Amino acid sequence: MSTLTGKRVAILATDGVEEVELTQPRKAVEDAGATTEIVSLSDDAIQAMNGDIVPAGTYPVDKVASKVSADDYDALLLPGGTVNADRLRMDADVLTFVKDVFAAGKPVGVICHGPWTLVEADLVRGRTLTSFPSLRTDIRNAGGTVVDEEVVTDRGLVSSRNPDDLPAFCAKVVEEFAEGPHKVHDEGATS
Repeated sequence: MSTLTGKRVAILATDGVEEVELTQPRKAVEDAGATTEIVSLSDDAIQAMNGDIVPAGTYPVDKVASKVSADDYDALLLPGGTVNADRLRMDADVLTFVKDVFAAGKPVGVICHGPWTLVEADLVRGRTLTSFPSLRTDIRNAGGTVVDEEVVTDRGLVSSRNPDDLPAFCAKVVEEFAEGPHKVHDEGATS
């Protein structure tokens, strides 16, 4: 199946990314025909982890967040990993890029600790999503509604809780990314 042929997907990640949450969604969208690029804080290769503490593979970076635009991509993936998500949410260029992706109505897939970046960018207000349990208070405090489900889709935003949810997450990401942009509201939320 090549439902994503011609689409470009940014994968926003840095050191500490949970390896399986990077590799499985990447494979899913590439198998569906998309081209992916890892966007990070610098052009140094990133160190992936297993379970946040066991070093896994390293992955080359294609682009630096300070030099990309939402116009460069059709969709965005935000894998988890506690350290990865914490580093990304503190970077002004990352926040600008993510806000611009949402403002353009482009679909986004986020898993595990990935929603921390969305919380920091004030993009969960009025949305329903899921995450790793330790982020749920942050999401509620930022105006989002949290549910404990395998995969949740809310106006182009696909979210899942952890690596166990990857089969459902990957399938839904491919489906949403194939749909393309969603209607953008004044506040930047999509429908």
